[in-house]
Amino acid sequence: MTTLTIDPTSTDLDIDRPRGGAFAAQVRHSVALARRSLIKTIRTPEALIDVTLQPVIFLLLFTYIFGGALSGGDRHSYLQYLLPGLLAQSLAMGGIALGQNLNADIEKGVFDRFRSLPVARSAPLVGAVAADIVRYLTVCVVMLGFGTIMGFRIETGFLPAVAAVALAIGFGLSFCWISVWVGMLVRTSGAVQGVMFLLIFPLSFGSNVFVQSNTLPGWLQAFVHVNPITPLVNTIRGLLVGGPVAGPLWQTLAWMAGLLVVFVPLALRAYARRA
Repeated sequence: MTTLTIDPTSTDLDIDRPRGGAFAAQVRHSVALARRSLIKTIRTPEALIDVTLQPVIFLLLFTYIFGGALSGGDRHSYLQYLLPGLLAQSLAMGGIALGQNLNADIEKGVFDRFRSLPVARSAPLVGAVAADIVRYLTVCVVMLGFGTIMGFRIETGFLPAVAAVALAIGFGLSFCWISVWVGMLVRTSGAVQGVMFLLIFPLSFGSNVFVQSNTLPGWLQAFVHVNPITPLVNTIRGLLVGGPVAGPLWQTLAWMAGLLVVFVPLALRAYARRA
């Protein structure tokens, strides 16, 4: 097995002499391809709009336009309720770009180059997903930082806040495999965005992100209770502003495991057929 390295000043790929076992080589290949994705992001910072400007717009929009009506005029209390939910929604939406980028790479023939190299078949996908950690961390920093400027306050302490960020990023890395799978199936990167929006919008608005679930119709409450976004939001709220954590945390971890078990194999199989 050979290993793959990348010149940090270029997106070109180089092959080194083999060293270590197959698993270690796969890890090195994935890390090298993750660096390639990060280099692309650095060279096109406008690609980060969906994890920087977009969450801020949502936060301002719902706090100052809808917050007064939804909270009886107390926008600060609504901000305390809203921000953990919007953080979960933003992480789910942040993975859309991953599927778009992978689809565009296939269309441009980049993955044909990967196939000509003696690297693990899964390395391009795993590397791209690993690079998305930076995007998800950016979402968390932007949301919490700008929310603090608006008046949001973490009421539980530093360590619970770190745990909330770690859980949010972990869920984002699990959920983004749906976008990877869709990116391998559809023909264009624009279609990836359309399909993922059709999935994420019902999950976001059919949850407790914006309003308490007990204010919704009974049939919609049934959907909210089986929505994977709901336990994530409940856990992040509990870790940031207080409330039950253990129950929704286990539900969130179960959803994360389920997403990985189902969509990682589906994405790898679709990639093998597409590439």
